[in-house]
Amino acid sequence: MPYVVTEGCIKCKFMECVEVCPTHAFHEGPNAVVINPSDCANCALCEMVCPVLAIMPRAGLPQRFSDYAELNARLAKQWPKITTKGNVPADAEQWVDVPDKGPLLEGL
Repeated sequence: MPYVVTEGCIKCKFMECVEVCPTHAFHEGPNAVVINPSDCANCALCEMVCPVLAIMPRAGLPQRFSDYAELNARLAKQWPKITTKGNVPADAEQWVDVPDKGPLLEGL
């Protein structure tokens, strides 16, 4: 079962996850990253290094994040693959504890 990036990544996009992914399953959008479920090795390395706890196993997604599994799959087809950590947004720290960031996701 693949891992899923949820709304905690939106506007933070720290990208430690990208650096540890052995299968290069991440794709980058304007203000978040997503996981291509077809490429995910289910290793949990990304979940362990995410500083905002935005990455979760699909099987254990809380109900409020259930749409993120489909969203990751769809956006991974549209957004470019990323294999190295890019630039973290300058204001990322101020978004860490902000709840309900789903409507702020860009590049849909």
